Amino acid sequence: MTNPIPMPVAVPERHLYRITEAMRLLSMSRSFIYEQIRAGRLRSVKQGRARLIPATAIQEYVQLLIDESEVSLDETA
Repeated sequence: MTNPIPMPVAVPERHLYRITEAMRLLSMSRSFIYEQIRAGRLRSVKQGRARLIPATAIQEYVQLLIDESEVSLDETA
């Protein structure tokens, strides 16, 4: 009997995500997420001691990456 391949855990859709959830959504490491926050490329908020990433900030960050990749492609043409 073979071991089943573990399925990725789905992140529920909501307005604010914990860092670990943002890591899963963006397929990035914890340190890279914090690096992007420090650089001002990924917005975050604090609630008490928790650092949270708004869903809109994740969408904006993905769009930023897309825009940057399109600029890179245009420059090489």
